[in-house]
Amino acid sequence: MDGVPRGPEQRGPGSPTEPVALRFGVLGPVRAWRGGVPVATGSPQQRALLAALLLREGRTATAAELIDALWVGEPPSQALAAVRTYASRLRKVLDPGVLVSESGGYAVRGLGEGALDLAAAQELAAEAEKARNTGDLCRARDLLNQALALWDGESLAGVPGPYADAQRVRLEEWRLQLLETRLDMDLEQGCHAEAVSELTALTAAHPLRERLRELLMLALYRSGRQAEALAVYADTRRLLADELGVDPRPGLSELQQRILEADPALVEPPARLPHPDPAPVRPAQLPATVPDFTGRAAFVRELGEVLASASGDEARVMAVSAVAGIGGVGKTTLAVHVAHAARDAFPDGQLYVDLQGAGARAAEPETVLGSFLRALGTADSAIPDSLEERAALYRSVLDGRRVLVLLDNARDAAQVRPLLPGTAGCAALVTSRVRMVDLAGAHLVDLDVMAPEEALALFTKIVGEERVRSEREAALDVVAACGFLPLAIRIAASRLAARRTWTVSFLAAKLADERRRLDELQAGDLAVAATFELGYGALETAQARAFRLLGLADGPDISLAAAAALLDLPAAETEDLLESLVDTSLLESAAGPGRYRFHDLLRLYARACAERDEQPPAEREAARSRLLDYYLATAVRVYGIERPGDRTVAHLEKGRAAGEEFSGAAKALDWLHSEAGPLLACVQQSLGASMVRRAVDLLVAAIDLAESGADSRQYRKTARAACEAAAALGDARAEVRARVTVAQVFSQAGRFEAADEEARRADALLRDADDPWANGTAPNQLGIIALCTARYAEAEGCFLRAIDAFRADGNRPGEASAVCNLSRTLASMGRTGEAVELAQRGVEIYDELGMSMRLANARYASGIVLSQAGRSSEALAQLDEALCIFAENRQSLWEGTTHYRIAEVHLRAGRPARAARHAEQALATGCIGGDWMRANALTVLGRALDTLGQGDRARACWREALTLYEETGSAEAVQVRHLLARLSAA
Repeated sequence: MDGVPRGPEQRGPGSPTEPVALRFGVLGPVRAWRGGVPVATGSPQQRALLAALLLREGRTATAAELIDALWVGEPPSQALAAVRTYASRLRKVLDPGVLVSESGGYAVRGLGEGALDLAAAQELAAEAEKARNTGDLCRARDLLNQALALWDGESLAGVPGPYADAQRVRLEEWRLQLLETRLDMDLEQGCHAEAVSELTALTAAHPLRERLRELLMLALYRSGRQAEALAVYADTRRLLADELGVDPRPGLSELQQRILEADPALVEPPARLPHPDPAPVRPAQLPATVPDFTGRAAFVRELGEVLASASGDEARVMAVSAVAGIGGVGKTTLAVHVAHAARDAFPDGQLYVDLQGAGARAAEPETVLGSFLRALGTADSAIPDSLEERAALYRSVLDGRRVLVLLDNARDAAQVRPLLPGTAGCAALVTSRVRMVDLAGAHLVDLDVMAPEEALALFTKIVGEERVRSEREAALDVVAACGFLPLAIRIAASRLAARRTWTVSFLAAKLADERRRLDELQAGDLAVAATFELGYGALETAQARAFRLLGLADGPDISLAAAAALLDLPAAETEDLLESLVDTSLLESAAGPGRYRFHDLLRLYARACAERDEQPPAEREAARSRLLDYYLATAVRVYGIERPGDRTVAHLEKGRAAGEEFSGAAKALDWLHSEAGPLLACVQQSLGASMVRRAVDLLVAAIDLAESGADSRQYRKTARAACEAAAALGDARAEVRARVTVAQVFSQAGRFEAADEEARRADALLRDADDPWANGTAPNQLGIIALCTARYAEAEGCFLRAIDAFRADGNRPGEASAVCNLSRTLASMGRTGEAVELAQRGVEIYDELGMSMRLANARYASGIVLSQAGRSSEALAQLDEALCIFAENRQSLWEGTTHYRIAEVHLRAGRPARAARHAEQALATGCIGGDWMRANALTVLGRALDTLGQGDRARACWREALTLYEETGSAEAVQVRHLLARLSAA
């Protein structure tokens, strides 16, 4: 806090005739301010007098009452004179009329609204209670947080006297009651994971407060940590018996029994309310229904009845309908139409996703669940990592709601199952090219092509009754040539409607020419290709080229800038072409302006057109090369902004593209993370001999994606593919860089054995590769792995090699990285003096270069080393600065890892409650090092809890840590076994 109580702003110099009001604080040291300027309140006993008057809220205190308030036992003989002196001194520094004499006593009067922090807190608490009673929990929580924020340490701090002592106890009890109320509302809103850390610290500070223990048990249980929840009860029962000789109160015992019985009423509330608007989020994600929807009456009725059965008051199960059929048969159009018709039956919202099941890269269920949870009002920080946890949270959020979920273009039942709601009242509509006979309980619908009359009616609606009426036979020929496929009919009719000089007969004649249709028109997916052939053939030359070349780019979508690079055209001209393709339904506008995507079948068709029509064939390779150059140049620019002075940029391949420019680091990071999917897809498809070096260098430049957490898995998969491709091609330079990158991502995932293998293979390639970048980076990575696996002598040798190589290359950031790593190694070997000096050198290098992100890594290393040297205050300062920088750069895994290191420092310094809180934050955020680092955090949390007397919960943490250590083959398993054995023997 800034030392000034929060309240209404004072008038500025523009109104000199109006005095600046006084404000007072008792929720902390007793202080006074006039505007923002502190007012001297005198000696401790003078402040005690002021506090006694302020806490009487305008009522008069007699001289005798004030004497009793200020002195314990027999007061001094001059007590009355002292009181009068204190009052006189206060009257001189306060405004006239504030401290008044009345009936032989004193009172504080005439204070403005909010002038006393206690009064402001009481008003906020009262408003919070009103908001809670009306169901507005978000506002109630905000108000209580504002009230709690008014405390600035211990109430009446440093004020002597029996009255102050009694009031301190009262105010602290009230503060804890407010905290308990706010935490109770946190759990009502499903914020149990976030509450665990705070409750752990509070129970450590107030071990006999059973309500806090009860809330902690409930939060742990709802976070899936049942064993720890039960351990909290066991610790509490033992503590109460040892300290007070009593049993836990009935409410706590009842909660333990309900946890043992897995009482369904204890599970997470159905939805987490958005902030600050208390109204529940009601997603409305359905695409627009087509205005000319035609036919399908039997299917509309059948599906409508299934949805009605799910939404009725007597619904017993969640309804699933799966619509199957070939591409272009109208599955999506039908499903969207039926969903819109049923919207009123699902008042809590409608979710929609294109699962891209027909493409090479179908949407991952965990990604879709993350999107759905955000749409339902769940904060990003509350969304777990694993598919199973996300699916469970998704079902919990939907429990009690009536929501319709439309899962479009699914690959198979396995992709769909995690996305299905779990309770009655909800329903799912699924479309797919495959018949989902293995989707249990699903109502299956096989959608065939349209009947001739339905097809003709659709064609007529689009083209217009007047043009079709006189050419009915020709119109029937057109829809027959389209195979009665709705998408084919729609494209053909749209072309005709846009060309007023064409007749229906002319279009029919064009379709009759088999050279304009694929021979496989009546077979499977090729029926859709025939329809696309019709639209493609009508494109202008520039449009057709854009259509073909855009199909060469993998990835979920493409930005305007990337498309311009691919087409080798200015952005404005590219935008005109892409928008014209959108108008002809051959391209779609993706989410957000300036982004485009193909329907998956259209992409395949466009690529086939490129292979068939793009001449000379080398133009296809050139287009892919231009796209790769664009991503490489832009990613290198992002890398340079994040790491000024890093020589890595000088060693990366140079393409012909200029790339994008950015106004600052935030914009650069925005680009990198928004382009993660297309960028990694570009690497994946650029692993041939002519492009593999640039593809690998793109991975090097985009290394932040591996460290951010969000894209780590896809980055790791792509890096391994690049490694295999480079090895198969015999390109030593590309291979050594790819293997170093793979070693890095394995190390970040805690898979040190695999990381070590890749790093050693990279190290063996250095002579053949003749690569200054790898000469330093490979031994540096080897050293990191050796450091993490406690092979300190080997790590020292690797880091010394790396330092020499970086210096030879003039790479000061690389040198600083190796120096920081060497400092940690020496500290682990007991050479703390050298270690501290090296760590400081690393910080200074990064500081001189202005490298914000890497400076965070240096301060992180410095914090570890200072902690091992026993300099905990300095260590915490370094780690706190690192934490702030990691947060600014969106490196959530590094944030979690830094919380773990802070927990270690607090534990060494004898502050187990703070250690437990930071360890909990590390577990909630995730860490660099995967399961190995999670086990480390659990071990530290267990040590802290054991020190706090919570042995059963400590045991639960250590058991989980032991499982993770054994799964990863980590040597730390031995240490944890000793901890568990010691606890059992106690």
